[in-house]
Amino acid sequence: MRSGHNTMSGIGRLSTNGSVLLLCDMQEKFRPNIFQFTNIVSNAARLLQASRILGIPPIVTEQYPKGLGPTVPELGAEGLTAHAKTKFTMMTEEVEKEMLALGNPKQAILCGIETQACIACTTFDLLEKGIEVHIVADAVSSRSQTDRLFALSRLRQSGAFLTTTEAVLLQLVHDAKHPKFREIQKLMAQPSPDTGLLAFFSSL
Repeated sequence: MRSGHNTMSGIGRLSTNGSVLLLCDMQEKFRPNIFQFTNIVSNAARLLQASRILGIPPIVTEQYPKGLGPTVPELGAEGLTAHAKTKFTMMTEEVEKEMLALGNPKQAILCGIETQACIACTTFDLLEKGIEVHIVADAVSSRSQTDRLFALSRLRQSGAFLTTTEAVLLQLVHDAKHPKFREIQKLMAQPSPDTGLLAFFSSL
């Protein structure tokens, strides 16, 4: 029996209805220190593009932006309000209000940094609220690959689903006849870059 509070009979089938894309703390000062930062942000940017194509609302946070800088431009989040925070969770009062205004999404697609900190705390808060969490493993990272991989293992134990960028894109359209499929297909023109997850997979 899988632990955690999962909808859709517990199998984790993603849907564009009732989903939200959470983009956590992809900021300038993290750039030199986060493992695979460029590829992580690139994957998250593809998911943000997909969310706009498919009508999935995105929410962006920034950890102490005064000290850690703004969200990096290559994420493509211009025009979105970034919620500043000091907590190690995205679920601040402001974000909770935005979630409420969205009709309390039942599924969260989660990207960003750091896996063992803000991604973990956000996941715990979401699961406690009964929201199904899909952590995009090739769109989250940490300064340490050890912390990243152990955090993914820990969050899987708590009931989060681990997935990849391309898997999310395909599950959301679910049919080559989907009217937006060709636009989504363009986001998959190049294979996702290797972000060092094979070591994690071999340990499962």
